[in-house]
Amino acid sequence: MSTVSRTAVLLRMGFWRSSVEWWSFRSFVITLVAGQVVTPLLGLFVWSAVVPGDSGVPTYYVVLLAVQLMTVSYEHHTLAGSIYGGDFAVELVKPRPVVLDFLGTNLALRCWHLVFGAPLIVAVGLLAGISLDGRDLLLALPAIVLAAGLRFAVTYTLALTAVWTQRAHGVVGMGEALIFLLGGTAAPLAFLPEPFRAVGSVLPFWSMLGAPAEVAAGNVDDVLRVYAVQAGWLVAAVLLAVLVWRRAVRRFTAFGG
Repeated sequence: MSTVSRTAVLLRMGFWRSSVEWWSFRSFVITLVAGQVVTPLLGLFVWSAVVPGDSGVPTYYVVLLAVQLMTVSYEHHTLAGSIYGGDFAVELVKPRPVVLDFLGTNLALRCWHLVFGAPLIVAVGLLAGISLDGRDLLLALPAIVLAAGLRFAVTYTLALTAVWTQRAHGVVGMGEALIFLLGGTAAPLAFLPEPFRAVGSVLPFWSMLGAPAEVAAGNVDDVLRVYAVQAGWLVAAVLLAVLVWRRAVRRFTAFGG
């Protein structure tokens, strides 16, 4: 079996195992979903009041709600928790890349988020009277995949700070705050004045959340440019994650866990 095939099998097994485990904690997952939908809904209510009659606002925020559920990451609980709890040492001696288990858990949680959040997304969309174009939704799929990968890589890297500090949750929380402020939740990028709009479009925070929502809502003229920016940040985030991972493992093993 090739390395790629073996990795795919291990990831699929991790995803399936995590899916079954989290189904046992579905009440908790529903609580997580409720927490994730608050900020997009608040943005919908606030901006609908600020610019009444603008159909683009409810469309954007309903799509943003779906994107949030499909890209959110919890490595500050899964990865950082395993480091603080001592389980990380066990993960290091298993005969497979450590990241696969956490990636499998990440994908499983996102799927359950979308399953439990779908009724709310549909209900809000119907109440807001939004309409989406099938072509825009198809164009948004690569953007969602890139956003999900970027957000996982960034959150994973920030969670690795648990090797150095007891405040990894705060570090990840700071990153989430930046995604909220600059990623398109606090305000759609289109509502920002220049040069903030131009700067925001090339920042990684917008690529992690607002970019796929804008594409799905039909607000992007140059979709390929959005893909390129997202892909560039994803490559940079993965390289940084690898660098931080190596340093974290050296420190963890040097201090005996």
